[in-house]
Amino acid sequence: MMQTVIACVITAVIMLAIGFPAGIQWRRKVAEKEISSAEEEAKRIINEAIKGAEAKKREALVEAKEEILQARNEYEREVKERRADLQKQERRLQQKEENLDRKTENIEKKEESLQHKLGELDAAREEVATVKKTQMEVLERISGFTADEAKTYLINQIEADVTHEAAMKVKEIETRYKEEADTKAREILSLAIQRCAADHVAEATVSVVPLPNDEMKGRIIGREGRNIRTLETLTGVDLIIDDTPEAITVSCFDPVRREIARIALEKLIQDGRIHPARIEEMVEKAKREVDATIKAEGERAVFETNVHGLHLELIKLLGRMKYRTSYGQNVLNHSIEVAHLSGLLAAEIGANVAEAKRAGLLHDLGKSIDHEVEGSHVQIGVELARKYRENENVVHAIEAHHNDVEPRTIIACLVQAADAISAARPGARRENLENYIKRLEKLEEVTSSFPGVEKSFAIQAGREVRIMVKPERVSEDQMVLLARDIAKKIEDELEYPGQIKVNMIRETKVVAYAK
Repeated sequence: MMQTVIACVITAVIMLAIGFPAGIQWRRKVAEKEISSAEEEAKRIINEAIKGAEAKKREALVEAKEEILQARNEYEREVKERRADLQKQERRLQQKEENLDRKTENIEKKEESLQHKLGELDAAREEVATVKKTQMEVLERISGFTADEAKTYLINQIEADVTHEAAMKVKEIETRYKEEADTKAREILSLAIQRCAADHVAEATVSVVPLPNDEMKGRIIGREGRNIRTLETLTGVDLIIDDTPEAITVSCFDPVRREIARIALEKLIQDGRIHPARIEEMVEKAKREVDATIKAEGERAVFETNVHGLHLELIKLLGRMKYRTSYGQNVLNHSIEVAHLSGLLAAEIGANVAEAKRAGLLHDLGKSIDHEVEGSHVQIGVELARKYRENENVVHAIEAHHNDVEPRTIIACLVQAADAISAARPGARRENLENYIKRLEKLEEVTSSFPGVEKSFAIQAGREVRIMVKPERVSEDQMVLLARDIAKKIEDELEYPGQIKVNMIRETKVVAYAK
């Protein structure tokens, strides 16, 4: 069995060895045929490609020739158009050159004409100068004046005429506008005053405490003066006990302290028990009572004037003014009156009524503590208003109500007017006789300081000044200007309620004797 298999294998090997070269030879023939057919196909494809390329080349050449021909035609057309445009521009330029030539000829002709006219003008000017010189010599000989003297005379004459016309015009304008302004101001002020009802009696500061009998003086003084010293130390006032029967005078610059001392003293007199401990107790009660009164009065002022949003400390400061007087006029009542008047005036002219009332109520705020703080009541009031964040318009009205600064707002002017109305109405204040005399003397001094014024007299309680001028130094026309200058100086240098009438008188007297 094994031998049979081996024999089969050997036979197969022999057959494979004999058939392999024959297969290779067959495959070589097949490959050569395929190669030859591929070469023929390649040649055919190449020939077809060459033919197609030549055809496309011919087509491209044809298209290129057509495009070249079209571009040449387009170029020729553009060249023709440009040549036509150039010809038009050349013709236009030629026409402009011809026009310029004609204009140049005309200008040359005009220049020649102008030169001729200038020559004639120079000749005429020389002739005029000669004639003018001759006429000036004749005029100087006839008039007896030189040219400079005549010029000075004419200038003086024109100046006199202009001064007269200016004075008359100023007088006319002032009269017209003053009449209109006075009428309107009187109407506004009369309406405001009529609508504001106020007391017309000056208030007297009570500083005298009545006693039931003269024995009470000794009890108030106490043993070795201990009672009076205690009261003076606690209240800060001076008690004046003199020969006045059944009365003690309370003296103090601070009106609140004076009021506390007065109330405490009245309570002690009513109680009858007077000793240091009781005095201290009554002084404390009087302080609480005065503090309550101050708060109540401040709230009353705010309620009466309908001013809202005031700081609590400002309300208390307003209440303190109940015990403060100015020339006999209660400052709190004066402030309330100024607030009402300011609001009424603001309503008449269309200004801010609430702001005007607020400024009027606070305008004398500094008087509440001017006995305790250095400075004028205006400066103190401005500092207090700024401290408690009041409106800047209100602060400015406080600062300007006595002309410490120039008023810049309508509200400041209204507060000034309302303050003057409240202070200047009859019976509102008591003016010191010495201050009154000084004001009149100052008024006469100011008016007499102008050149040409001979005498001046303050009359009608200082509401009018009558001025006598020197007629040889002040003409009728100059009186108008002089009156304005005097009024302006009075406004700048003097403080006065209401207005002052400047009345000027010029009188010329001629005396002759027949013999």
